[in-house]
Order: sequence, then C-alpha cells, then structure tokens
Amino acid sequence: MKKIEAIIRKSKFKAVKDALHEIEVNFFTYWDVTGVGNEKKGKVYRGISYSTSDIQRRYVSIVVTDEFEEKTIQTIIKAAKTGEVGDGKIFVSDIQNTFRIRTEEKGDQAIH
Repeated sequence: MKKIEAIIRKSKFKAVKDALHEIEVNFFTYWDVTGVGNEKKGKVYRGISYSTSDIQRRYVSIVVTDEFEEKTIQTIIKAAKTGEVGDGKIFVSDIQNTFRIRTEEKGDQAIH
C-alpha cells in the first residue's frame, strides 16, 4: 500500500477530486495549508505589492493499493497541472498496514 500526499492549488482541487472519483479513488482526506515556495518575487497588483512567498494550497492525503499508485499519481498530475510555477508537489510513502475499525478488516480489504 502507498500513501500519496499532494499539495496542489486550491483552484484545482475540484478538478483533482472529480478526476480521482472517475478512477474510483473515493476516500481521501484534505485540508487547507499555507506554505513557502521557491518563488521569491512579489507581485504588484494595482500599485500594491503582494508577497507570493506565502501561498495558500490544499493538501490531499490518499492511501491506495500498490496497483493504484501510478494511476493515482498520473490522475493528480493531469488534473492539477497548469504548467506555471506553484502547481505543487506529490510525495509517496509506504504504508505497512491499514485497519478498518468498524469491520476489523486489514490490509488491502480495509481500503476498498
């Protein structure tokens, strides 16, 4: 099993969520986060300078079976990509085991 964590633009969240549902990844957790990116320049809008170093993003956390890892990653990339600086990052880590509390199922069965 893999844990896939993605930090994406808030404006792309609905597209990512819909795309994940299309490939039958129906359970995930998300929350709003603020981070500091690589972009050091500020933006000027109507004569007012705004800092772009602190950026609002959405953090998505998903646990999938090994078979769904690549499909999930590619789906997130396709739905979240704008081609501009600040599209986000994806992190993948191994999960040793998963348990469904209600039924006491474990492993891959607990995910589905």
